Amino acid sequence: MATSLLLVSCSHENSNDSLAKTDKQLVDEDQNELIEKENGKQLLNEEGLETNGAETDEPLYKIDDRTWAVVPIEEANEKVVLLTIDDAPDKHALEMAYTLKKLGVKAIFFVNGHFIDTHEKATILKEIHDLGFTIGNHTYSHQNLTNLDQEKQLQEIIAVNDLVEETTGERPKFFRAPYGANTDESKKIAVEEKMVVMNWTYGYDWEKGFQEKDALTEIMINSPYLNSGANLLMHDRKWTSAALEGIVKGLQEKGYEIVDPDLIEVPE
Repeated sequence: MATSLLLVSCSHENSNDSLAKTDKQLVDEDQNELIEKENGKQLLNEEGLETNGAETDEPLYKIDDRTWAVVPIEEANEKVVLLTIDDAPDKHALEMAYTLKKLGVKAIFFVNGHFIDTHEKATILKEIHDLGFTIGNHTYSHQNLTNLDQEKQLQEIIAVNDLVEETTGERPKFFRAPYGANTDESKKIAVEEKMVVMNWTYGYDWEKGFQEKDALTEIMINSPYLNSGANLLMHDRKWTSAALEGIVKGLQEKGYEIVDPDLIEVPE
């Protein structure tokens, strides 16, 4: 069994009918209208200004670099879990993104550079990003960094940041070393690149006994390591994609909120 390893648009009518409305009616309609956006709904606040959660709020959480758990800042909800998906976008990441989008929850997709070095795969990554998901760095070729010299580690990490920025317009804010094997050099590079180093608290989908939908769903929502702030490791795998909806719903039924990565503190 795995343990906590170190690893709309608002279209206003312009017809003659709208001209017959009073100014007050038009204002009331504008203030009550829901504006559908790609990454959720916006409502007018009391001052009539648009708000959108993570875009306007200060960070509500941070990553504990000892336990890798998500820790609330001040009065934020403690009973949260973070979803993370490694080795994207291999074969199932886009499908997983659409599942999460349907469920209205967010995750970090940690990408390997060799999966986004073709136009087809870069297009998939762009679509995942445009769906509102956070893109993290999981190195270019998924090698154990402890076996590489400093220059090679630099290349493994920077190449991904450059590719992600070229594809999405944003550099990753989160870094996860393959196998959770960080080095002093990889931590240094992460600091220089303004990324949060992140491993996980538990995950199971690489183990033989959990490479099946029902078994994986059951262990992910009933793991002895599930607690407030759990940082859940999953992968771009067929069985994980199949189990994902059940995992999310099972966690929510237990009272856990799926934390939005945009609300996690990152270096400026």
